[in-house]
Amino acid sequence: MIVVMGATGATGNALLRSLLALGTPVRALTRTPHRPIPGTTGAHQPPVEVQYADATDTHSLRTAFKGASQLFLAMANSPAQVELETRVIDIAAHTGIGHIVKISAPAAEPDSPVAISRGHHAVEEHLRASGLTHTILRPYAFMQNLLRLAPTVAQGVILGTMGDAPCNYIDCRDIADVAAAALTSPDIAGGTYALTGPEAVAYPELASRLSTLTGNQIRYVNLTPDELRANLIHHARMPTWLAEHVTEIQQLAIARPETPTTTVTDILGRRPRTLDAFLHEQHAHFRR
Repeated sequence: MIVVMGATGATGNALLRSLLALGTPVRALTRTPHRPIPGTTGAHQPPVEVQYADATDTHSLRTAFKGASQLFLAMANSPAQVELETRVIDIAAHTGIGHIVKISAPAAEPDSPVAISRGHHAVEEHLRASGLTHTILRPYAFMQNLLRLAPTVAQGVILGTMGDAPCNYIDCRDIADVAAAALTSPDIAGGTYALTGPEAVAYPELASRLSTLTGNQIRYVNLTPDELRANLIHHARMPTWLAEHVTEIQQLAIARPETPTTTVTDILGRRPRTLDAFLHEQHAHFRR
């Protein structure tokens, strides 16, 4: 039995679909069990065990992990992430789970310039100390997060603070397929993998591609870190910690130029989804 935390999130839900396609027993965890989980209903869909669990509720985690052998651990970034994920790891170890696949982040280092990445490093260290078999996935920027640019794209601009620095993007579905491989293939389990799509694309190039896609002229406006942070807080209504995170990861792309890895192809035997394919798939979203 494989337990999937974050079964309603982009990566967790894609993993759920991948595991169901493989016919693997899976238990989907959610804080809202009364709401249908996408991809788990339908006449030809195998049954999915859905169970309530909340990372702040120790009893719910113990119940959700009972009888399971593996856990997919993916939680939304937050200031409480280290506390919550270390609790999940401890409870998983005590309830008999033997293997955890954790979604981490690039630059997960103790002195990383990105605060969230320092947190992921702390969780990784806790996972290593737990004695559990573990697989760590370090994906770069999710393509799905580009949908958050839609409001400013509609106004003809993309705002950022990366200059011409290239950025690695990866489709959450490719992350999920790698996670499924780690959960079902012993030769994949136990590694640490940096995951990207097939190309790194700078914001000016992204603006050009969206211009072609939408038929509207879209330009990239490069801001200072302070200007971007203020814009995200006051106009995008982001919490301060998240605005700080977005600013930090964009500045990291300048400090450490990003290039694609071949990890997805090496593991899955196929190329990862392209940014162009994702943008065309989501073209209606950007044309609003």
